[in-house]
Amino acid sequence: MRSAPSCPADRARLSWVLLQSWLSFPAHARRGQRQCQAKRDSEPVYFVHSRKFWPGQVLLSPGLALGQASRMKLSFHGAVRTTTGSRHLLEVNGARLLLDCGLYQGKRQESIERNQQFPFDPKSVDAVILSHAHIDHIGNLPNLQKQGFAGNVYCTFATRDLAAIMLEDSARIQVADAAYVSKKHKKKGMPPVEPLYLPEDAENAVRQFVSLGYERPIPVANGVTLTFRDAGHILGSAQVILDIDEGGTKRRLLFSGDIGRGDHAILRDPQPVEDIDVLLVESTYGNREHTAQSGLSDEIEALLADTLNNGGKVIIPAFSVGRTQLLVYKLHQLVDAGRLPGFPIYVDSPLSVNATEVFRLHSECFNSEIYTFLREKENPFGMDNLTYIRKASGSIKLNSLEGPAIIISSSGMCEAGRIRHHLKNHISNPNDLILFVGYCAYNTLGSVILAGIDPVYIFGEPHNVKAKIASFDGFSGHADKSELADYVKSLTGDIKKIFVVHGEEDSSLAFADTLRQLKPSAEITVPELNESFEL
Repeated sequence: MRSAPSCPADRARLSWVLLQSWLSFPAHARRGQRQCQAKRDSEPVYFVHSRKFWPGQVLLSPGLALGQASRMKLSFHGAVRTTTGSRHLLEVNGARLLLDCGLYQGKRQESIERNQQFPFDPKSVDAVILSHAHIDHIGNLPNLQKQGFAGNVYCTFATRDLAAIMLEDSARIQVADAAYVSKKHKKKGMPPVEPLYLPEDAENAVRQFVSLGYERPIPVANGVTLTFRDAGHILGSAQVILDIDEGGTKRRLLFSGDIGRGDHAILRDPQPVEDIDVLLVESTYGNREHTAQSGLSDEIEALLADTLNNGGKVIIPAFSVGRTQLLVYKLHQLVDAGRLPGFPIYVDSPLSVNATEVFRLHSECFNSEIYTFLREKENPFGMDNLTYIRKASGSIKLNSLEGPAIIISSSGMCEAGRIRHHLKNHISNPNDLILFVGYCAYNTLGSVILAGIDPVYIFGEPHNVKAKIASFDGFSGHADKSELADYVKSLTGDIKKIFVVHGEEDSSLAFADTLRQLKPSAEITVPELNESFEL
């Protein structure tokens, strides 16, 4: 930061030069910028501040006198004391960088309100940086763009390709669900509901994406350099490293995103990061351990075989990205080994079909085992008894399907998509099995079913739960308590502040206690929603 000239005339002259510099930019470059002040009184405030960076521009913090130091600020607007709606706003050197822009998933009315309304002006955000392509991390980007955000969205190549299909799918699901609920409302004399955003909003948001490879540093704001490092969570997932130079003070901030478990059947292990000063770390499983990761447990294998051999159907809610592909690969191995009957398997989700095609395109993210399987043997995501269903007509035919079958459908938390129709048709059949293979956030339909609540409400109507209900967390893409602790141990540097995010409250608080033992010299905080901190 430059010091202020001592002479009032010189100060006024510098202010005029800065103002002329600002006015020299084309009109579209100046749009949305804050005006420069050119006062000649005894204590003028001089600044040039822009939400865009242009060649030759002098950037000083808004409203600060020359020579006055600005403060880095971090605000938490989602995925704090809960696991969805990831949004963390970093303000530094006059720029505003949003880490993730996810959909909040929970009680319907609360979700609508939190997703529709941003606690900051979307027009004021300079750039968005994405950790990975799950909807709870990217799903509100179209709404952000629709409300005026015009900056770049930085992500890895695989995240860009997955986000393109996921955001379009999210928009179509919201349109379809809004139409379905509006139809129900009309019968009851209630007003229709509107979708959060439309497919064209999703398309417009994707046009703002800028893709980067791992370990390719790039400046994203004045004094801020971004680097992605593999997080091992889903295809293209990344830890976000921000190297910040704030008036000569250099710091490194790490946002973990979602951290994988390591030893994944498809992906590479999370990579350690060095020289960290400030850490934002997830805590999804911060208070509990997983079961064994290597394949399905013997108990679940037996339950699958028993259900199928007795003519029942297995309904598996699964995230379209990551979980579905891992599940298909494991089922492929079980069928090949003769450990599972070769009955029909259906992946009923257009997004899952498209995501699987993206997986095939990004073998650079694979570990050596599946890379060899792909190159030397066969398609790990395809087999003779497996059918991928895109069209709604094909999905509707499954309603009258006779005989045993496995139906995999999204979403994993049962909050949207075709899975709710399959649950509606099968949750009251005692011959069928509902198998959960992933995490379900509090108050989602999936968590209600797992909690043993009977009846459950699907599309606003009660359904008795008579099917067998089982869960298996060995497929989880999230590190558990011990694995998260090992991840933090792998980080180097004098970590001064740690913010625990992306976990239900009990989980985050428990992991914060773990961190206080691991990093006794660090200040550990579990933020509240919309809480801000000056760093």
